[in-house]
Amino acid sequence: MGVLSVTLDEWSNEQIDAMSEVGGNSAANAIYEAYIPEGFSKPGPDAGIEERKRFIRSKYELQEFMKSSLRISTGKSSPSFKSIFSSKFMDSFRIRPTDDEDGKVEFIGLLKVTVVKGTNLAIRDMMTSDPYVVLTLGQQTIQTAVIPSNLNPVWDEDLMLSVPNNYGPLKLEVYDHDMFSADDIMGEAQIDIQPLISAAMAYGDPEMFGNMQIGKWLKSDDNALIEDSIINIIDGKVKQDVQLKLQNVECGELHLEVEWLPLDQ
Repeated sequence: MGVLSVTLDEWSNEQIDAMSEVGGNSAANAIYEAYIPEGFSKPGPDAGIEERKRFIRSKYELQEFMKSSLRISTGKSSPSFKSIFSSKFMDSFRIRPTDDEDGKVEFIGLLKVTVVKGTNLAIRDMMTSDPYVVLTLGQQTIQTAVIPSNLNPVWDEDLMLSVPNNYGPLKLEVYDHDMFSADDIMGEAQIDIQPLISAAMAYGDPEMFGNMQIGKWLKSDDNALIEDSIINIIDGKVKQDVQLKLQNVECGELHLEVEWLPLDQ
């Protein structure tokens, strides 16, 4: 048995917008852990399953630690960002069997991928392209917005993916959006997330450390890196800057920032 993270099976645009509006783990905890009573402490890394289970249900199902005016009631009106956020996180924090018991996937954390910008992307229309980026990790696929008529697009868009226990590389594809035909591929690449996760787990709680370099994914002939990808602790968060030369295409580069979010935050 294990406590799972967000499954991100199929996120609607409304749910993605809701997650962005909430602002991540820190902002969410500011809502759901606003008033933890004395004697009721947040479970630590060594806490047992029952202790974690009680805390999660008190936090999300019973909403015991929230300000009373923010507590979510069931109704038939259009869902607010808080109700969407709560229901999605309620699903994600259910206690579920591990992979071996009934095929469910166990997750170990989250990746926040900021797709920053593209440079000198390939032309797929008359003189330009309408690019967007697709990220795939395991069975999850998520994409950025389309930026019309731009070979040097700036997305600066955050995408969230859960990391399965048996994770592989993060796959990235860039496409040109076409209204009346299939979208054209504009290059692809893979990101090895193992150095990031290994470094993050080795250091534990990043808030205990000042800003520092803790790892590196090295450029080689076997990957798409333009230069070594540095892993840093920055303001209590584990982040990695990634600059890629797109593969299987005539030109194009992509700049991303990846952040590791452990389940116990």
